[in-house]
Amino acid sequence: MAEEKILGYLAKNDEIVDSGGFAAQHALDHDEVVNVIKSLHGFRYVDAQDIKRETWVLTDEGMAYATAGSPEVQLFLAIPPEGIPREELQKKLDPLLFKIGCAQAAKNKWIEMGKQLVSRKVQHVDDRVKDLLLQIKDGQVVDQDDIKALKGRKLIAPQTWNGYSVKKGPDYAPQRKKFVADLTREMLQSGEWKNLEFKEYNFNAKVSSGPLLVDYPSNYLKLMDSGHGGIEKIFHRDICAEIRFEEMPTDRYVESSFWNFDALFQPQQHPARDSHDTFYLKVPSTTKELPEDYVERVKRVHESGGYGSRGYEYDWSREEANKNLLRTHTTAVSARMLYTLAQKPFTPKRYFSIDRVFRNEAVDRTHLAEFHQIEGVICDRGLTLGDLIGVLHDFFSRLGMTKLRFKPAYNPYTEPSMEIFSYHEGFGKWVEVGNSGMFRPEMLLPMGLPEDVRVIAWGLSLERYEKILFLA
Repeated sequence: MAEEKILGYLAKNDEIVDSGGFAAQHALDHDEVVNVIKSLHGFRYVDAQDIKRETWVLTDEGMAYATAGSPEVQLFLAIPPEGIPREELQKKLDPLLFKIGCAQAAKNKWIEMGKQLVSRKVQHVDDRVKDLLLQIKDGQVVDQDDIKALKGRKLIAPQTWNGYSVKKGPDYAPQRKKFVADLTREMLQSGEWKNLEFKEYNFNAKVSSGPLLVDYPSNYLKLMDSGHGGIEKIFHRDICAEIRFEEMPTDRYVESSFWNFDALFQPQQHPARDSHDTFYLKVPSTTKELPEDYVERVKRVHESGGYGSRGYEYDWSREEANKNLLRTHTTAVSARMLYTLAQKPFTPKRYFSIDRVFRNEAVDRTHLAEFHQIEGVICDRGLTLGDLIGVLHDFFSRLGMTKLRFKPAYNPYTEPSMEIFSYHEGFGKWVEVGNSGMFRPEMLLPMGLPEDVRVIAWGLSLERYEKILFLA
């Protein structure tokens, strides 16, 4: 429909001046018009030029004031002619609205703020702010000084509109040729393909803005959907906002064995490093970038120990440490972050990550070669096992797991280590939900962290949490 109208219009006219106006005039969706123009431009049916227009839109706060009135006017109207005690006026208004209203009304010389009484200095005021916001909302032109004032109060924000002007292209035709999208076996056998024109791919086409139609959302999608209280919302927005975590960069899927294993004080003969458990890369097979002084300290603690440890007493291989692999856990990211932190004057940190990891598993109904791992790390002076247990109770309670138990475990890089169990009402039993521990001195001190700094950490599989949540 849009393509037919665009080509038909250009058959009788020299130019479509504005794609937005064209879409409105012909009752078309502008996104659809833009997609068609891009496609026609790619096939040289039309020449398209970008159009950008800066407009102003109301912020959420601006929308509220456009409806209910500006804070200064709301405050003014809340003051009776005889005045009102400050405490009583505060009770009548939202705290933020009271604060803003007092400042703006006093600036306009509408009110007098006495020590105990707030009174009017004028009998009537006009809500100019509300009027200006309504004008902007209706698309009217507003004076630049007023724009500056509203922008300074964060009641409006700039918005860029993108569209096109369109003219006939060198290959214009009133109707597009029919191009073949797929090459079939029959075309090859008959030789028909020689006389056909095939459709080119348009990598710049815009995705439809309409709703995505799917048969039925999987449990995994339900879990990831932030609009339904999923793990992304729970962890990212709630936990991170409330306990001040910052996200670690997790875009490095290919990692060296050094950061994935050696930096974590995991011995090179550990079974997890075997090719049956880890995906090693053929190209590039090795890394070329490692911090040499740190590598030497890690080598030394592996071979002969230090920091109260005797190490593993074996010949550490740099060749083994250089091997590239698909990371088997996001703890490799934590190791990089802690090393970076150790290179500066120490500052306590709280980190988290949610991303993909890879294991060379036999794929079946309960195992995949990749899954998503959630990891939390807290680095501070004097942390204890009690701090870890307290944080775990806080964290898992926000995921709906209020009954926890802990079981001693072994990890090469944490001591003490604990498996985390939660009582599942649906299963009627305790189920394992994660692992945790305190990073060992053999891991932390070679990085250069101060001796009194401790790091507590925990992790769980997103897919495991999905199973617990949905399979009861």
